[in-house]
Amino acid sequence: MFLSDYILMFLGVLFLIIGVLIGVAFLTLLERKLLGYIQIRKGPNKVGFIGIFQPFSDGIKLFTKGQVYLNLSNYFCYYFSPVISFNLSLLIWMIIPYYFNMLNFNLGILFFFCCTSMGVYTLMVSGWSSNSSYALLGGLRAVAQTISYEVSLILIMLSSIIIIMSFNLNLYSVYQDFIWFIFLMIPLMMVWFSSSLAETNRTPFDFAEGESELVSGFNIGYSSGGFVLIFLSEYSSILFMSLMFIIMFMGGYSLSLYFYLKLSFISYLFIWVRGTLPRYRYDKLMYLCWKIYLPLSLNFLLFFLGFKLF
Repeated sequence: MFLSDYILMFLGVLFLIIGVLIGVAFLTLLERKLLGYIQIRKGPNKVGFIGIFQPFSDGIKLFTKGQVYLNLSNYFCYYFSPVISFNLSLLIWMIIPYYFNMLNFNLGILFFFCCTSMGVYTLMVSGWSSNSSYALLGGLRAVAQTISYEVSLILIMLSSIIIIMSFNLNLYSVYQDFIWFIFLMIPLMMVWFSSSLAETNRTPFDFAEGESELVSGFNIGYSSGGFVLIFLSEYSSILFMSLMFIIMFMGGYSLSLYFYLKLSFISYLFIWVRGTLPRYRYDKLMYLCWKIYLPLSLNFLLFFLGFKLF
C-alpha cells in the first residue's frame, strides 16, 4: 500500500470516530426529549435552540468536574477499564462496511464476537477494582447478564450466517435485495432486539445499573471523565446494535436517507421501551435467556442448517 492509502484510511477512521461521537451526543438529547414527552413534561430546551447544544454543555460539565480517587481501589485497573471499554466500543465500528474508510473485513462478524466478548472484562474489572460492595455486586450481575445474552445473540447471528454462507457484512445487502430477513425469521428478530436490550444494559434489563437497589451498580465509584467514558461506550453500543439489526434484518447497509431513517427508528425503539416498561426481575431475566431464548435460537439454527443442506 502507498502512503496516500494509509492517509486515506486514517482520515476515514477519524471521520468515523467523530461521526459516532456526534451521533452518541445527539442520541442522548433525543432520549431526554422523548422521555420528557412520554412523561408529559419538557426535556432540555434552554441551551441553544430547542436545547440543541445541551449534549455539549453536559460534556463540558462532566469533564470539568472533580475526579474521585478511591483510596482503597486497585488504581491502575480502576483508571484504565473505562478507557479500554470506550476504545472497544469505537473499535467495533470498524467492521461496518463503510465506503470511505478503506477497510473491508471478510471476517467482520468474528471480529464483532471478539469485541463484544472483551467488553465483559471491562465491566468486571470496573466493578472489582473500585473495592466497593455495591460496585462488585453490580459488576457480577452485569457479567452474568452479558455473557448469558451473548450466547443467544451469537446463535441468532449464526442462523443468518448459514443463509449467506459468509462472515462478511457486505453480503447481507446482496442477499436482501429480494426479501428482507425480517420476514424469514420474525421470532429471531424479536429475540435479537430484546437480547440487544439486555446486552446494552437498557431498560427493562438494566440490572447492571439498577439505581433502585444497587445505586448505579458497577460504575458507582466513577465520576467526571471515567463516568463519561462508560456512558459514551454504552450509548455507542446502542447505536451499533441498532445498526446491526438493520444490516441483519432490514435490507443491509447502504448510504441512503432511507437507511438512516431505519436506524433512527430502531434507536427510537430503544428509548421508547425505556419510557414504557418497568424493570424485569433478575431471576426471570436469566430464565428468559436460558429456558426460552436459547432453545428457540438453537431450533432455528438447526432448521436453517437443514434447509441449507437439503
